[in-house]
Amino acid sequence: MPAMFSKVLVANRGEIAIRVIRALEEMGIASVAVYSEIDRDALHAKRAAEAYNLGDGPASENYLHVEKMIDVARRAKADAIHPGYGFLAENAPFASACEQAGIVFIGPPPSAIEAMGSKTKARELMKAAGVPIVPGTTEPVASVEEALELAKKEIGFPVAVKAAGGGGGKGFRVALKESELQSAFEGASREGEKFFADGTVYLERYLPDPRHVEVQILGDRHGNVIHLGERDCSIQRRHQKVIEESPAPEWIVDPQLRERIGKIGVEAARAVGYVGAGTIEGLLQDGEYYFLEMNTRVQVEHCVTEMTTGIDIVKEGVRAAAGEPLSISQEQVSLRGHAIECRINAEDASKGFAPAPGKIGRYREPSGPGVRVDSGVGEHGEVSPMYDPMVAKLIVWDVDRRQATKRMLRALNEYEIEGLRTLIPFHKALLSSEQWERGETCRDLLEDKQWLKSLAFEPKEPEAGAQQTQKEALVERSYTVEVSGKRFDVKVLGAPVAGGAIANATSNGAQSAQRSGPKRAKRGGSSGGGPDTLSSPLQGNMWKVLVQQGDTVEEGQLLCIIEAMKMENEITAHKPGVIVELPIEEGAPIAAGAPIATIKDAAS
Repeated sequence: MPAMFSKVLVANRGEIAIRVIRALEEMGIASVAVYSEIDRDALHAKRAAEAYNLGDGPASENYLHVEKMIDVARRAKADAIHPGYGFLAENAPFASACEQAGIVFIGPPPSAIEAMGSKTKARELMKAAGVPIVPGTTEPVASVEEALELAKKEIGFPVAVKAAGGGGGKGFRVALKESELQSAFEGASREGEKFFADGTVYLERYLPDPRHVEVQILGDRHGNVIHLGERDCSIQRRHQKVIEESPAPEWIVDPQLRERIGKIGVEAARAVGYVGAGTIEGLLQDGEYYFLEMNTRVQVEHCVTEMTTGIDIVKEGVRAAAGEPLSISQEQVSLRGHAIECRINAEDASKGFAPAPGKIGRYREPSGPGVRVDSGVGEHGEVSPMYDPMVAKLIVWDVDRRQATKRMLRALNEYEIEGLRTLIPFHKALLSSEQWERGETCRDLLEDKQWLKSLAFEPKEPEAGAQQTQKEALVERSYTVEVSGKRFDVKVLGAPVAGGAIANATSNGAQSAQRSGPKRAKRGGSSGGGPDTLSSPLQGNMWKVLVQQGDTVEEGQLLCIIEAMKMENEITAHKPGVIVELPIEEGAPIAAGAPIATIKDAAS
């Protein structure tokens, strides 16, 4: 029997880092966390047996920095690295760097990541393996002119323009007609370059309202590959999932179709020698199922499959990486009941799902039979604008879809999050709709601006007394700590602790003091402005400005794009007229409520 790991570094943050740490604890494996300066007080850094600071700055300087991650693993004497999802999870060079350093990468081999990481290569590989793919190109498209010729002669409109290295809704644009193709091409290429360091794009036929159905697969180093049934992830905003369920509604996926989809998933995984947990994503329309892409990692929504199968997907991935065979066979997999997951994001659905980072006051998670919460924050924590807006994942299970929906609504009503705008009101409204009950994709609701605006609410602000009590309880201490042979004088603000400071052991045997508070990003307030002034609905960076002062614009015309929490947010004109003031600049930060443009009536 292969030897199991003794220590694993978790190369991630937030709820997925905590999820992996919990699995490691249950397996008797020591965990090592990493954190950026802004995550100094984050729950995942406190939960692990050891924690290492990766430094300040953007993710490229910490969570995406391959050399720093490998260095920490060596210093901590970790046997393996678990990447979670996002960041370095689907980075083939990182998996190769782990191998070269003698550290096991908990995931598929670099060759599988390489094959499936490029959507064009994956489509070509799947086509050769006989797996059905959405009609389109299997080679990158070099220019807008080439894209236009292909769309006109072979694919038709509407057409999807997709980044070859994209995923999670990033690098995905749709051109409904010829005049929109250049903007879609440039937008997809820009996001691909920014988020995946790959600006190449390809084209697919755009299916107008398909169901997004994916299958969970597991593979080991002994040639075993199984599937754990399907998940329906059709409820999406901007091509990013917000609600997932498993299995799909029975009138959408029957046992015969489930078997066919599962077989496609297993064949796709075998084609690349897959090891660990992964997902084959596909589109289902008019009874036809098409391969979309493979995610070579554990998925955000893996929890609903765990609830209906009773199989711990994270543990199976760790065992497979250690060389152990899967603990179950395909014949032993059975689906029981129904599970639903709601992503509790810090977003304002009434403003087009704009990110809404901020500090949290009182925080109380729901509980009770069949309720699970995977979270990465706690009371008096903060959702930073530096990262994605997820607060937690709320998952419920019950005997069928109808009962699971009732349980989810009960759990959503129990959830208390002070100080933040979240998607809780959106989830409650959508799950109470006739469209959800009928098992539709709910696209009509997700694109209905008036319906979304009706979900506006003011978050309950934290009570001043509670904040003052917490502040008064904090005391300052001074410590001298030694890290890697260098001594530091550290002042720490924390709660009184009987018997001295709380300490975390580091790999060299030294003691590191309890962490001080993180650096906080400044948040802007809401400006008045009046009917002529358009204010920013969110805090972020001005990614692109598409108009100039003096331009005449139409209502709904795209003015600028703000990048916030790993998402591009398009800001459109709120009225027609002439831009008389434009106090924004590409590359500059912008606060929520800050003026973007003043538009006067053309006649005035």
